[in-house]
Amino acid sequence: MTASQRREQLLAVSRELFAAKGFEGTSVEEIASRAKVSKPVVYEHFGGKEGMYAVIVDRELQQLLAALSGALETGGHPKRIVERTALALLEYIELNTDGFRILVRDSPVAQATGTFSSLIGDVATQVEHLLADQFRRRGLPTDTAPIYAQMLVGMIALTGQWWLEARTPDRETVAAHLVNLAWNGLSAMEKSPHLTGSRTPE
Repeated sequence: MTASQRREQLLAVSRELFAAKGFEGTSVEEIASRAKVSKPVVYEHFGGKEGMYAVIVDRELQQLLAALSGALETGGHPKRIVERTALALLEYIELNTDGFRILVRDSPVAQATGTFSSLIGDVATQVEHLLADQFRRRGLPTDTAPIYAQMLVGMIALTGQWWLEARTPDRETVAAHLVNLAWNGLSAMEKSPHLTGSRTPE
């Protein structure tokens, strides 16, 4: 095995273990044993468990961000953008279950590598600009776009975390229900919403 092949093998083995047991529950000994190498080989390539975890998280974040950004940047009708974004996340979960499990776990080294929540924040920033444009066209206040972007992206992300384990109904059905709530809510928005009882909505 070449050095690069060995590195990829170690990443594949550790990715599976991190997904199943979490960062704290995975040891260098177990990684080395599963990969059929000595512990020094693991340290030689990554400097330890933290370095290996950082590489895996970074790869997963980049892959998921690319999928979500691609869905957002394709353009078209806003409803189609919401549909594509929801489907992109669910498809990533379906095809990269181990990677998504790692992303949504808490880890002491996550702060140095980026986190799922920070990625969702990046996506919300992109959505914010799209919503602001739509709000402007509909005569709605654009200064509320950041709030609605967080709500919309957060709803999709949290549903994705639930679907990670549920896996039913299928991703197209889940995406359709997400869009049903999100789009029908957005399409009937009030200019100045108020809580029931505080004032009569406009």
